[in-house]
Amino acid sequence: MVEKEGYLQKAKIADGGKKLRKNWSTSWIVLSSRKIEFYKESKQQALSNMKTGHKPESVDLCGAYIEWAKEKSSRKNVFQITTVSGNEFLLQSDIDFIILDWFNAIKNAIDRLPKDPSSPSRNLELFKIQRSSSTELLSHYDSDIKEQKPENRKSLMFRLHHSASDTSDKNRVKSRLKKFITRRPSLKTLQEKGLIKDQIFGSHLHTVCERENSTVPRFVKQCIEAVEKRGLDVDGIYRVSGNLATIQKLRFIVNQEEKLNLDDSQWEDIHVVTGALKMFFRELPEPLFPYSFFERFVEAIKKQDNNTRIETIKSLVQKLPPPNRDTMKVLFGHLTKIVAEASKNLMSTQSLGIVFGPTLLRAENETGNMAVHMVYQNQIAELMLSEYSKIFGSEED
Repeated sequence: MVEKEGYLQKAKIADGGKKLRKNWSTSWIVLSSRKIEFYKESKQQALSNMKTGHKPESVDLCGAYIEWAKEKSSRKNVFQITTVSGNEFLLQSDIDFIILDWFNAIKNAIDRLPKDPSSPSRNLELFKIQRSSSTELLSHYDSDIKEQKPENRKSLMFRLHHSASDTSDKNRVKSRLKKFITRRPSLKTLQEKGLIKDQIFGSHLHTVCERENSTVPRFVKQCIEAVEKRGLDVDGIYRVSGNLATIQKLRFIVNQEEKLNLDDSQWEDIHVVTGALKMFFRELPEPLFPYSFFERFVEAIKKQDNNTRIETIKSLVQKLPPPNRDTMKVLFGHLTKIVAEASKNLMSTQSLGIVFGPTLLRAENETGNMAVHMVYQNQIAELMLSEYSKIFGSEED
């Protein structure tokens, strides 16, 4: 089942653990439930070429690892996928929202795959540790040999060969590494012991709200306050992307529960704040409009009579869990203020619907109806904005 497809820049930098020279090329990327396929042209053209024996490069996502890789390239918006077999790929796009959507789509696909102790993800961790820690700890003498002059190499080899203690140290370190890997505590255990703090980004909305004893996350309210203070009349607010590295820095600070001051000069670019707010909603494991409500909202927006459409959606909103309903009310109330300044910021109801529709509302299992769903997603977000007072106005707080 195809979940997402489109053009990205791709570079393969490792094959089975062996480093490769980085060579960027444009590829048509096709993401399915457990793999990615790379084509040199669109899938339709590629399928016709496959009849002649050309097969696409395929990447198994089971146990794979995805991370941002700013240090791996001078290009912006680069992330890396590492597979259990030791293959490494860099993917990149100059357009911020495109690369963010791809990152989250692939991450969600990986997260849905099995993660039991015998799964490939454990093998990947073992592979990475073997490549880094154990290699560094156990192979210092190998590098020493290579750096020695020829006349000294024989004597060094002789000493190493006859050194029982070196062999025993090497075996001891290997044994300890294996024990560490098998006895390593789970993420849940580390969180329970307070060694790893609970995250804001990537956590369920109700979890964040329960932790903060509220129904609207503190970070959401802080971002909205900052935007309303200095961003209502900014051209392209919420449409223009902020610097991705700065957004990631803000994300890190929020996740570390450090005191956040959005008036600080490092967050001077309001597009960084709006980018972080969109990222927060995009990374929710379940979107602001819960999966169980998706089809009901779609059916509501399909209704021909406008009053019936509004009343149906109002009824659905009132049935939402309090964190979803209250956060939705605060967010769309804020966006109505953005629309009120459309003559200055050039952000209409339709523009904001395009930006927020797919972020706030999506099906749990996307099918071939993605294009159709996107139309409904945008329309639902637009209606929530244009009829805000009717949908939320008479709600009891």
